[in-house]
Formats: sequence, C-alpha cells, structure tokens
Amino acid sequence: MGFFDKIRAGLAKTRDALSSTLGGVFSGFSQLDEDFYEELEESLILADLGVETAVKAAELLRKAVKEQHLKTPEEAKEALKQILVEMLNVGDTALNLQTKPSVVLVIGVNGVGKTTTIGKLASQLTREGKQVLLVAGDTFRAAAADQLEVWAGRSGAAIVRQHEGADPASVVYDGIQSAKAKGADVILVDTAGRLHNKQNLMNELNKISRIVERELPECSREVLLVLDGTTGQNGLVQAKQFKEIAGVTCVALTKLDGTAKGGIVIAVADALQLPVKYIGVGEQAEDLMPFEAENFVSALLD
Repeated sequence: MGFFDKIRAGLAKTRDALSSTLGGVFSGFSQLDEDFYEELEESLILADLGVETAVKAAELLRKAVKEQHLKTPEEAKEALKQILVEMLNVGDTALNLQTKPSVVLVIGVNGVGKTTTIGKLASQLTREGKQVLLVAGDTFRAAAADQLEVWAGRSGAAIVRQHEGADPASVVYDGIQSAKAKGADVILVDTAGRLHNKQNLMNELNKISRIVERELPECSREVLLVLDGTTGQNGLVQAKQFKEIAGVTCVALTKLDGTAKGGIVIAVADALQLPVKYIGVGEQAEDLMPFEAENFVSALLD
C-alpha cells in the first residue's frame, strides 16, 4: 500500500462522515448562496473542526469565491481544499534533529498513545540509521517503563530507566549522560501524563527542561504533544492547556483510523498555530506517518 493510500485508508471513517455531510453541500447546491455557506459551516463543525475554525474556513472561502470569481460548488471545493492546506501549514512538519544528540520531550495525558508513539518513532529513526536512546521519565505509572522497554527491544534502541517513583529529572539526567557516552543521535523522553494538577505537572516539566538546558545547552529540542484523535474537541482543550504550561513545539495525533473526528487535526493546527508532525492511522510502527497537509486534505475530501 502506497503512502497516500495508507493515509486515505486510515482516514476512512472521517471521510465517510464528511461525504454524508460535506459531500451533500457540494453536490446539493447549484449556486454559492447563503444557504450553501451555512450548510458548509455546519458540515465542518460536524467533522470536528470546531466552531471557530469552521467559521474561519467558510469566511476565507467566501473571500476566495469573490476574488477568484468562482461560480460552481465544484470550484468552491477546490478552493476550500487549498484553504485547509494553508490552515495546516503553520510550521516545519519534520522534527528538528540537527544536533547530536537532539532531544524530543514527549508529553500528553495518560491513554493517548504516548508511549506507543515514542516506540514507533524509535523504530522509524533506527531504520533511518540513527542511534536512539529512550528515557523512561514516566516513573509514576508502573507499566510505562516496561512498555517502553518492549519497544526498545523491538526497535533496537537503548533505554535508560530507574525504579518506580524515581525523580523523572534524575532519569533524564542519567539518560543524557548515557547518550553522551554512547554517541546517541536522538534522545526520546517519555513523561508522566497527569493533568489533574497543572502546577505539579508544570514544575516537573520545567525541572526536566532545566536539566536538558544545563547538560545540552546547544541541542535541538522538540516538545511533542501527543493527542488522541478520537477525543475530538476535548483533545483541543488538552492541547491548549499543555501549550500554556509546557512550551509545546509540535503535535502528533493518534488513533485517527478509529474515529470520524479527523477534522480535529485542522482545528489543532489552526487554533494553536503548532505544526502537526505525525498522525497515527494504525497499530504498526509504520502507521505513525509523517504529516503532509496536501495528502491529508486530499485523503479527507477527494
């Protein structure tokens, strides 16, 4: 299965939902009147773009229709595709891994697929010839380090872990020293996913960040937020909270193959102005796919 076909298959539920709503907008109207735009907004909201992003997309389409003298719904559909692509293009979609080592701090609430995403990413990076070190910084959940160790074995990555309940910043410190000694290219850090106390979480992440800054002051660094695509607008609320407290630089959305709410990808990118770098469309390591806006929009709307 080709790259585009895999994305298309993974987004089948969202596309089916869109075809029953948005498809009716473009096939059920003969002219671009006020009823057309109202139906369009409603359909985009149902696809989980959220009210703000849906209204913005519809307004941008109105402007494009007027400026480009578009007449038919089919012409409007092509213009909408370009608008959605532009809303998604808010930054570089490749991880910044320019230094050796580079650090990717992976954050997100429990249950979103954070540890699995790290494992899949480790598999991809090792296949690219990079030496990867996993750091089990989620010391509050007993199974987290064990799960990460399984992925280390699968991917051929090294791992640094301590006992349950250890200080996460201490584990990160050990990981950095190990990466330096072994000449690792990339350090992937798992973190605790508790959001019930934002102050504690912020303090913990700040402590980890200070360790990285002190030990690797010149390193390339990403803070990758993992969101569960099936949660829709709740995921956007989570993302706003994490951006506020954790200095998020980019996003990965998981489980998009299991939801009709794939439009949340557009909402997250537009509302937060953060690049989506990966989408998860299946269980295998290769199903964590580098994000490409044009392929994504085509897979949704074509």
